[in-house]
Amino acid sequence: MSANQPTESSENPIISPFSDAESNAFPKRRKNRIALWASLAAVLAVIAILGGFLLARYLSDPLRTLEPFPVSKYMESYKALAGSKFRGNLRVENDLGWKEGVGRLMVFSLRDDSRPVVVMIPPSLAEIYFTKGQTYAGELEVKEGGLIYANSIRKN
Repeated sequence: MSANQPTESSENPIISPFSDAESNAFPKRRKNRIALWASLAAVLAVIAILGGFLLARYLSDPLRTLEPFPVSKYMESYKALAGSKFRGNLRVENDLGWKEGVGRLMVFSLRDDSRPVVVMIPPSLAEIYFTKGQTYAGELEVKEGGLIYANSIRKN
């Protein structure tokens, strides 16, 4: 045999210098990936739950589809608004009184317009205690004679 050709003898086997090293790098990397994916899945789950809660809360709001109460149109001619329902963001200004079987007459100002409007709170909503300065959201309806009725109301 010539000196340039490899020999097939087992006298000088080629041994890798890394043959005795432990291969711990792969399992660590795999554990890190699992932890990364698990934490990413947990974060996405929290975001999805929070988003679902906020979406359900928004969609279940019965006032979201109503237009804001137009104070200027009401002051010009209440007859144009008769029978219409609106959303009102109300601030309590004064209590004009209560009559059994009729309801409570309240003075409110709206968030968008500081002019006072008088609203009839029906006896079905009598359990609500109004204090000056508190804010409420409600469904308002202009009825016969131009009196505004609160069909529903809740504290903000």
